[in-house]
Amino acid sequence: MHRPRQHLNIPTEIVRTVVAIAETGSLSKAGERLGLSQPAISSQVKRLQSLIGGALFVRTANGTTTTELGKVAVQQARRILEANDQLLRLGGSHEGPQPLRLGISTMLAEEFLKLHPAEALADVLLHADMSPAVIRGLIDGYIDIAFVYSNPSLENEDEVTIAAEADERSVWVRSRDFVLRPGAPIPILAWPGDDWMIRTLTKHNISYKIVFRSPNHQLRLEAARAGYGLTACPERMIPPSLVSAKDYYLPELPVQKRLLCVRPGLEGSRATAMVQRLSSLFFAGAKPVRQVSSM
Repeated sequence: MHRPRQHLNIPTEIVRTVVAIAETGSLSKAGERLGLSQPAISSQVKRLQSLIGGALFVRTANGTTTTELGKVAVQQARRILEANDQLLRLGGSHEGPQPLRLGISTMLAEEFLKLHPAEALADVLLHADMSPAVIRGLIDGYIDIAFVYSNPSLENEDEVTIAAEADERSVWVRSRDFVLRPGAPIPILAWPGDDWMIRTLTKHNISYKIVFRSPNHQLRLEAARAGYGLTACPERMIPPSLVSAKDYYLPELPVQKRLLCVRPGLEGSRATAMVQRLSSLFFAGAKPVRQVSSM
């Protein structure tokens, strides 16, 4: 029995970057055209090259030029952009500045929507996803501001600028009537990818089994309410239907960092206002790490 092949999608922003490099003959000029830093441009190119499996550009005495593979890739990229732009024109042309692109961790999205007035988001595009995916978008340049949790994917990335941070304590949560059978592995409601619950249990050599996995934080909480098992939740965000699990067999979860990150080179009054707004709502009392220029 063959497993279905995983479908990969290339973000339109990366495709647009490749075309811009081919047209300008320079990574820096492409960055100026698209409003992206050179590290973000380089990161996008590296990501596309890893997906395609070969180099797209080479440096020459006169700048940057496409390889043979790059010429084919640029040709296909232009077709993708043409199809993308045609689809957008179906709904009429969009006038005005490009919306500010805000990426939010799914674990923080509900709290954000409750506290942030909708009228203040008229010129903002919200993208909710797991923290690693949002961070990836920030590095690749198609997310401007990210409200996420710390993740190992940040440790070796210089392209991300942290504007504010605060410690976040998470705890185990379960339904009020959940009972673990003696000797049974702990049923865990996990999220895909790197999971600090699993890392913690593995570190303490505790037996567990994953019984439910979803990137949707609210679905994991609902599965916990239904008695499927245990999951992690920020202590300040435990819903009334669940309780903090303080059972003797559960190790303490590590403290995570709640982060407000900005794309390097991001400027403008809208970006400044959004960073200040998020800082006051979610990082009150925390010392700002970096200010965004309003120029």
